[in-house]
Parts: sequence; structure tokens; C-alpha cells
Amino acid sequence: MAWLYLLLPGALIWFGILMLPWRLWSTDESLDADPGIDPDLSDITALIPARNEASTIQTTLPALARQGSNLQIILIDDQSNDETASAARSLHLHRLQIVAGKPIPHGWNGKLWALEQGRGHVNTRFTLLMDADIELKPGILARLQDKLESEHLHAVSLMAELRMEGFWGKLLMPAYIYFFKLLYPFRLSNSRSSSVAAAAGGCILVRSEILAKIGGFHAIKGQLIDDCALAHRIKAEGGKTWIGLTHSVQSIRPYERLSTIWDTVARTAYTQLHHSTLLLAVCTLTLLASFALPALGLFFPSGGARALSVATVTAMAVSYLPTLNYYGVPAAWALWMPVIGILYLAMTWTSAIRHWSGAGAKWKGRTYAEMADER
Repeated sequence: MAWLYLLLPGALIWFGILMLPWRLWSTDESLDADPGIDPDLSDITALIPARNEASTIQTTLPALARQGSNLQIILIDDQSNDETASAARSLHLHRLQIVAGKPIPHGWNGKLWALEQGRGHVNTRFTLLMDADIELKPGILARLQDKLESEHLHAVSLMAELRMEGFWGKLLMPAYIYFFKLLYPFRLSNSRSSSVAAAAGGCILVRSEILAKIGGFHAIKGQLIDDCALAHRIKAEGGKTWIGLTHSVQSIRPYERLSTIWDTVARTAYTQLHHSTLLLAVCTLTLLASFALPALGLFFPSGGARALSVATVTAMAVSYLPTLNYYGVPAAWALWMPVIGILYLAMTWTSAIRHWSGAGAKWKGRTYAEMADER
């Protein structure tokens, strides 16, 4: 009986995930492009902060320009030391403006400071916030604008499809999106409830007036998880947001190496826990109960314990299958879930250790050791 008690928390977690009314495992919240149209996008200005993105910008900008006519594009060159600005100019795109970024003031992170500088040049009804390593498929921006206007939303965002290539990419990148949906249930985020607010920073279309109402990016200037912080502030002002999955917004950044994925997760994992040692302990116990013990239970001497472990691991895999299916990753990868969970726990501990050592979050050659994370 003692063996069963060890396994019961994990079983309750996974069967709860499957049965909760918010359908945490679902991929129903999605939006894709309607190609073949040439919309007038004169109401939209795209803001793209770019730091050392010469290798990606020549894919990102032309794909954005193909979205429709009269789209304004503002690229903020965030003090790059490569040829980002020159690479952008060489494209000779109509309606492209390049803004030279100024040094970061105290308390800001680089991306948000770049966006705030770009916001000063926006005079359209809508603002598209987009990362420099994102490729938009034709027609998706018009779909975003239509959804925002027809449903009277204040911001809509799409979770970019990450590159899932090679062993590590297939093992860990679908889970990256799956875990994000567990942390920020899309159904709750898309409701009027202000308790959950989520956005995906790679592609957010927002009403310019709501940005001004919340005080621009100054309102979230120190946030590392800036996309969700933005959604939270918009909902706090009474705004409505929507987030979904898509195949029409694609990251062009490679995630084939374990070290790249590890650093990506470790950059903000401890911030997700509000730099709380107590929450880290709770997270550790939860992940061990959810992933490690069900796998170990397959080898327990008790037949009842082994049966419960099989049921729990099965529920774990079943909850992950919709995500794998959505991205076209073979279902067999769901059997790796216990390993995936432990790896993400190790990344979270790496994030905490870096914070405690004073190293802080690192991104694009910058270190953010003392960023606040007020929600």
C-alpha cells in the first residue's frame, strides 16, 4: 500500500489534466493564414526589435512585406554589432524605417526599450509586435486583424511554430509549447478572467490605443517574460486578449542542440517562479511526483503499484499526443515524457542557480541579473 501512496499524487495530476474543463491538452485554439489575398494593411505598423539578427532579418522582412499593401515596418536596430541594419537596407523594402536604438536606461530590458523607441513612430490604429527571427506565412496578418476587429479584442497573439528538427528538437520543443499551455491555459487566458493572461511575444497584434492607455512598454519595462506581462496589463485595463497556436507563424531559429534549448528555458524558468525558493521546492516535488515516480513505479515490487504507474504514464502520454499530432511529430515521442519532464526540471534548477550566483538571465550578449518580475 505504501507504494501506491507514493504514486497517487502523480496519478491525480495527470488524470486531472485530462479531465479539467479547461482542456489544457487541447489544440483547438488555433488560427492559420488565408493565402491568395492582397489586403490593405495601412492600419498596421510592425515593430521589430533586432539585435545581431543579420542572419535572420533577410527572411523575416520580405515575408512581412508580402502580407499585403501599405504595411508600415519599423525595425529598431538594438545596438547590433553585426550588419543587421545594412542587411535590412539591402532589401530596399518600401515603407521600411530603420531606427537606431539608444543605450538602455536603468531598469529596462533590451527588447522592451527597443519597442518603446519604435512605438514613438507609430501613428496607425494597430501595432504588430514581432521578433526578428519570425517568418509569417502569406495571409496570416490579415486573419489576425480580422479576428481582432470582428471579435472586438484588444490584442491577439500566435504561438510561433518552433523548429522541431533533430533528436533534441523533436524531444524538447513540442514539450516547450505543451508546458506553456499547462502554465497559461489558453481557454482561461482567452476568457474575461484576469487571473490568467498569456501572449506569445513572437507575434502580437495589439490596438495602439490600449498600448497608450497602459503607458506603453514603460508599464512592463523590467519584465523578462514580457509577452505575458503585456497581456496581464491589457486585461487589467479591461481589455480582451486571445492567444492560439498556428502553423503560419514560424520561428527560423534552430533548436537542434541541447545547449541552445537548455539556455532558452533557463533564461526565464526561475522568473516564472517569481524567484521564489518555496515555489522552486513545490515545482521540484510536483515534477518528481508527475514524471519521475510514475516511471520508477513501473519497477516497484507491488503489482498494484505497477498497474497504477502504467495508467499514469499512459495518461501522461495521451495528454501530450494532441500537441505532437498538431506539429506532425510521431506519437512515439510521447513515451519520452518522463525523461522530458526531468530535463525541464534540471533546466529550471539551472535557471535558479544562475540567479543565485548573480549571473542572471543572459540574452544577446546582455545579462539581466536584477530584473523585477511584478505581475
